[in-house]
Amino acid sequence: MENRIIELEMKMAFSEDLLEELNRTVFRQQQQIEQLQQEVRALRQQLQTSMPGEQHSPSDEVPPHY
Repeated sequence: MENRIIELEMKMAFSEDLLEELNRTVFRQQQQIEQLQQEVRALRQQLQTSMPGEQHSPSDEVPPHY
């Protein structure tokens, strides 16, 4: 019985460590997502201010080899 309790305690400690690591990973990923969202907003704003009123499509661009 005592061995079983020790085994369960070890599994619980491992699970707690794993959960903490997963929480840190999710937190870092959320920070990266927020940073990327800010960069996309800044790029979108930069694009709008550099070409006001002009609709631009990637298909309008000439490939660099022409």
